[in-house]
Amino acid sequence: MAAPKPGGDKVTRNIVIGMVVFVVGVGVAFSMVSSKSSSTGVIPAAVSKSEGYGIVFNGDLKDKPVVDLWEDFQCPVCGQFEALNGAYMQQLITEKRAKVVFHILSFIGPESILAANAGACAADENQFLKFHSYLYATQSKTENSGLWSTQGLITAGAATSLTSDTFNRCVTGTKYAAWVNNVAADGAAKNINSTPTVFVNGKEIDRNTQYFDAAAFKKAVEG
Repeated sequence: MAAPKPGGDKVTRNIVIGMVVFVVGVGVAFSMVSSKSSSTGVIPAAVSKSEGYGIVFNGDLKDKPVVDLWEDFQCPVCGQFEALNGAYMQQLITEKRAKVVFHILSFIGPESILAANAGACAADENQFLKFHSYLYATQSKTENSGLWSTQGLITAGAATSLTSDTFNRCVTGTKYAAWVNNVAADGAAKNINSTPTVFVNGKEIDRNTQYFDAAAFKKAVEG
C-alpha cells in the first residue's frame, strides 16, 4: 500500500472520543467515555499510571529515547504506520534501544474499545506485541464490521497463542473497560486529536515528514 500523502485527512484520523462498552450477556450497552479517569478501575500489570496509563516496555531504561505512540486498532492509517514501522518498533524494544509506551485509544467505536481491552488482556500474558501486530495485519477495511467482536478477538488471540481461560474471560468480561476509559481521558487531557500520534522524548515528531518515511522515522527516534 502506498504511503498516504502528508498533511491531509488521509494521514490522521481526527479523534472523537467514543464510548466505553460493557458486555451484558450477548448484548452491548454503551455509555459515553468520561473526561475523567477512574482511580478505582483495575489496570494491566504492564501499565503505568504515570505514563498516561500506557503499556510500557523497557520502563527501567536510562539515557535512551522514549517513544510514545497513540493509536487505535481500527484506524487504517495506524495500520499503515504499523506496516512500515512496526518491526522497527519491536526491534527498539527487544534490543533495549528505547523505552516504548503504547497508548491504545478507542475513538472509532465499540470494536476499538473491545480491541483495546483485548490488547490489555494480551499484555497480561506477555503477548501484547504479537497480538498488536496481528490485529493490524488482519484489520478490517470497514470499521465496526463485526470482525473485532469479543468472539473475533478470542479467535485472534488463539491465532497468536493466547488460548488460556484467563485471556478469554478477560476479553469477554471487558476486564479493563475502566483502563480503556482512562487512556481516552488522558489523551483528551493532552489534546491528542489524531492517530497515529508519536512523541519522542516528550516532543511530537513531524507527521508530514517523519511518520511514513522509515529512515526519517528512525532518525527522529535515534538521531
